[in-house]
Amino acid sequence: MNTLPSPATLGPLVLLDSIALVNATHAGSVIVSGSHGGLSASHFVTAQPLKPFAVAFNDAGGGKDDAGRVALHELQAVGVLAILYAHTSARIGEAQDGLDNGVVNGLNALALAQGLQLGMRVSEAMQHLIENSRG
Repeated sequence: MNTLPSPATLGPLVLLDSIALVNATHAGSVIVSGSHGGLSASHFVTAQPLKPFAVAFNDAGGGKDDAGRVALHELQAVGVLAILYAHTSARIGEAQDGLDNGVVNGLNALALAQGLQLGMRVSEAMQHLIENSRG
């Protein structure tokens, strides 16, 4: 079972155009990914033995049966904050654009518990997580 890192161990902000690049060096970090928030993308995170603290994904427009939003539930189940940003606000596959222009339109319960809100910019959400981890 993954436990959330203590504020003193929260890692850096990491930009990954593809969540397939996530690895053990990202344990405890806050990641903005350019990837969609679907099941196949969330598996790259859930498969890590040492998990990031939080990951933001592009919602990819939701898709059939809300398939682009599955990461919210999948990451919640392994103790990772999940954030989705609107595909209309940032390009899929470009983490920097997600950070710069993304608008949050999905949060799991862990993210809500950290004080994140729908409608905030991804950059604000990341800043909030990092600042709150420092006390």
